[in-house]
Amino acid sequence: MESRIDKRKFKGVTRRELLKLAPVLAVGAFAIPKLQEPLLRAGLGFSDWASARLFRSGHLATTFADSEVAPFEKFPINGYDVEDPGVDLGKWTLTASGAVQRPGDYKLAQFQSLPRVRQNTRHICVEGWDVIGRFGGARLSDFLQVIGADITARFVYVECADDYYESLDMATALHPQTLLCYEMYDAPLTREHGAPLRLQIPTKVGYKQAKYLTDLKVTNLLDRAGYWEDQGYSSFYGL
Repeated sequence: MESRIDKRKFKGVTRRELLKLAPVLAVGAFAIPKLQEPLLRAGLGFSDWASARLFRSGHLATTFADSEVAPFEKFPINGYDVEDPGVDLGKWTLTASGAVQRPGDYKLAQFQSLPRVRQNTRHICVEGWDVIGRFGGARLSDFLQVIGADITARFVYVECADDYYESLDMATALHPQTLLCYEMYDAPLTREHGAPLRLQIPTKVGYKQAKYLTDLKVTNLLDRAGYWEDQGYSSFYGL
C-alpha cells in the first residue's frame, strides 16, 4: 500500500514539475537554430487558427465622422515595389476563376454598377502607422454573388499588376465592410493608391489590402498564401 501511495505522489509531483518546466523548455528550444523556424511557424499557425475562430463575421470595424478623416494628401502612399505598375486603365479587366459559375473578365463599369458603399475607416499598417480614410466601392460579397462563387470554399485569392498577391479567408471576403474599392474621398482611385481596383478591408492589417487587382480566384487550396505571409507574416491578421 505504501509503495502505491508513494508512486501516485511521485507521478503527481512529476506532472506538476513538468508543467512548471514547460515554458523554460520552450525558451530553451529557441536556442537551437534548427528548431527556431519550425517553432515560430507552429506558433504563428496556432495564432492564425485562434484568431480565425474569434472572428465575428457580423461585427463591424469602427467607422468615423467626416470631420475625423485625414486629408487626402496626408494618406500615405505605400507599396511593396512600385507606386504605379502602369495599368492601362482603359483596357483593364479583373479575371474571375476557380469555384465560380460565371468565370471571365469583368470591367470596371460592372463593379460600379453594383451597390456602392462609402465608409470612413482606419487603415492600419504593419509598419506602425495608421490613418483614417474615406473609401468607396462594391462589397466583395456582392461581386462573389455576381460570379456565382461557391461561398463554402475556404479562400479568395487575388493577384495584382505589380506581381503582388494575397488571400482572404471566406468569412473576411463576405464581411459587409470588405470592399472592392474604386474610390477614395469620393473621387476615382488614383494610380498611386491602387487604381483601378483594390481591396479595402478595415478588419485586416494593411498588407492584406492588395492594390492593382487583375485576377481573383475562389479556391479551397492555396499554392501561395500572400507575398508577406510566404515570408513568415500572419495569414489571418485580424484587427
